Amino acid sequence: MSEQDSSDSVLGEEDVIEEAVPAPTKTPFFQAIHADRYQRQAIIKAIQEGTGRKLLCYVSGVECVVDRDDAVPFVDLLHNVEPNHDIDLLLHTVGGDINAAEKLIAMVRDCVGSGLLRIVVPDFAKSAGTLMVLGADRVVMSDMSELGPIDPQIVLADDKGNRLRHSIQAHLDAFEEHSGKLQSEPGNIVAQIMLGKFDPAVIQLFKAAKERARQIAESLLRQGMFREGGNWSQTATALLDTKRWQDHAQMISWKDAKHEDIGLNVEYLPPKSREWQQYWQLYCMQRLAVGNRQKLYESDYASLIIEGAVV
Repeated sequence: MSEQDSSDSVLGEEDVIEEAVPAPTKTPFFQAIHADRYQRQAIIKAIQEGTGRKLLCYVSGVECVVDRDDAVPFVDLLHNVEPNHDIDLLLHTVGGDINAAEKLIAMVRDCVGSGLLRIVVPDFAKSAGTLMVLGADRVVMSDMSELGPIDPQIVLADDKGNRLRHSIQAHLDAFEEHSGKLQSEPGNIVAQIMLGKFDPAVIQLFKAAKERARQIAESLLRQGMFREGGNWSQTATALLDTKRWQDHAQMISWKDAKHEDIGLNVEYLPPKSREWQQYWQLYCMQRLAVGNRQKLYESDYASLIIEGAVV
């Protein structure tokens, strides 16, 4: 063998090091800038290893609502999830568009297929968020978790221009009250004046919105929580009951949700349990990463922070 052949066939020390140590996939500065994201995703991977389920996260700032624009980031969350694989969806939201909520949970359910879908509520999933919960097979809750009533809301401006949320059911109740009073007392001036403030077309719109919320709730229950049996009509009625839940922001705890008159399939995790502590640690880091007007969509693969539609 010639001297030239010998030198070509023997790897030098530097060559061995280069082959043994793969080139970094991220530059050090880039990785440092996104260190919080990588730490959260490391926790997601650790949780997945323990549960055997894919973990997807939707964490919204307190001034943001569920809306149609959430669909595209949800496609990213589902990008590398195998069909018929069990999924946990960590959900935190004040609520929003009930039709958008129906679409989002349908997308996740289609991906889950014959698998199991759990929704993990670390803090709160209110209104349209509670509707999304109804489409899961189970809801994972602890002592700090809460759901909310699903009665539709409307935003109206007061005499100072402040935009405030009002219950549609409250308007329907007031309309029925004054209508009944006028029927029994045709000369009642107060009832006449008050009824004059209601637009019949708006009343019909409000009735349709309430019925739509009921339809979505019952449909999601049949697909999710109660697909193996249950009284979806009773549960929907209980969650729409504004006499029981007098404030739309009122807390429905895991005990309330599990009670027989609502009857959700609640998987309770004690606050000090290892699994709950992992979810809580992850959620705390995500909440710190998200501003009041931002939404975070995160998995072990994707991590997106986007400005959201404001309440």
